[in-house]
Amino acid sequence: MMKPLFAATATMAVMAASPALADNHGEKPASMMADHRVHHALMAAANADNRAEDKARDKHRHPVETLMFFEVEPDMKVGEYAPGGGWYSRMLGNYLGEEGRLVGLYFDPAAGPFNEQAQKGIRDSAAGFAAKTAGQVGKPVANFGGLTLDAIPDAEKGTYDRILLVRMLHNMWRWNTADSEIAAMRELLADDGLLGIVQHRAKADAPWSYANGTKGYLRQQDVIDWMRTQGFELVGLSEINANPMDTADHPEGVWEMPPVQRTGRVDLVDKGESDRMTLLFRKAD
Repeated sequence: MMKPLFAATATMAVMAASPALADNHGEKPASMMADHRVHHALMAAANADNRAEDKARDKHRHPVETLMFFEVEPDMKVGEYAPGGGWYSRMLGNYLGEEGRLVGLYFDPAAGPFNEQAQKGIRDSAAGFAAKTAGQVGKPVANFGGLTLDAIPDAEKGTYDRILLVRMLHNMWRWNTADSEIAAMRELLADDGLLGIVQHRAKADAPWSYANGTKGYLRQQDVIDWMRTQGFELVGLSEINANPMDTADHPEGVWEMPPVQRTGRVDLVDKGESDRMTLLFRKAD
């Protein structure tokens, strides 16, 4: 059963799944309006001193609004898939309270296109995630954890309130690891847990050769349909992270957009970051 704090949000999330409402870009998710205490805590987390360098991306990535839409509460156990540079880790680490816990979920090292050295690096990153993140946000190491998806302890299964998959699904698709990685995440989720996805969005009519993950962009309906085959159902979608200035047709893919700007295209400097879908799923019955 959904926790009382976000009872109103659950209703709005289902309503947001309606195509008629999905195009309301800029509309605040219901959870932001439903609980000012949570919004205040998220704003405090976003403005923490340890995010001084991260804040420049907030206007494009909308961490407060996104976490509100994903209904992340301070006392939850949250899994962050592929933490990478720690941008969201610091935000979540600041936000989650004493009863909350943040766990870095890392690739199955043997499943992707990783050589022996890279596999070791993935395992080392998982092992060091707790201490690294705790040190960055000034909280006890016990509030954090890290694991690779090929080595899930039985005690972890079914215990996660939320799992967040941010700007990484395209890699899972192009590496042919998506089915196994999502299956592992599903095993980690509690029965009433939710999985949130933020992903670079291709145009609905983009050819498969462009929207298969190799360019970083995926078609939104493809993601929704594929998640259904993985045992999930859509409970909400939002335009929080949409960017209509991104034409999503770049020859070198999403990496031509800021902040990477791999090809240094001057015409894209002021276009913001990629257009992104924001989707929320739960386990299907």
